[in-house]
Amino acid sequence: MQRTIGLLSLALMLTTLSGCSYFFYPRAGDYATQAKGASGVETLINLTNMMDATAAKAKGGKGKDNALDDYHNQLHALLDSFCDVTKEQAKTPAYDLAVTHKKELTAIFWRLWKFKDDQPQRDQHLDLSIAELKELRETLQTLK
Repeated sequence: MQRTIGLLSLALMLTTLSGCSYFFYPRAGDYATQAKGASGVETLINLTNMMDATAAKAKGGKGKDNALDDYHNQLHALLDSFCDVTKEQAKTPAYDLAVTHKKELTAIFWRLWKFKDDQPQRDQHLDLSIAELKELRETLQTLK
């Protein structure tokens, strides 16, 4: 019984506290490295540009194809890269707005993943993602 509780605690800790790591999405680390900028905000902006291009490639596809998988990993890189923003930047209203855009982007992706096999819903959610990425990028520009 004690061993089971220990294993469940470890599993819970690994799944909820993965935070700024790439334990579950190791390719996300590769994308974060490719997008590395002079600052955390620059990295985030570079990732939004990368995700824009990948979302455009994913349009017209079906299922978990390479483009959608790349977009998924880039999303995790973006989410984790929010940890690289300075404390001063994190205290600004612009950062709060960026966090809101991040949450909206995550919600859109969940719906995209649900409809990954269904056209035209997949492309509609990709279009919505591209629009949200644009808004996020504009918000991040004000944090520079």
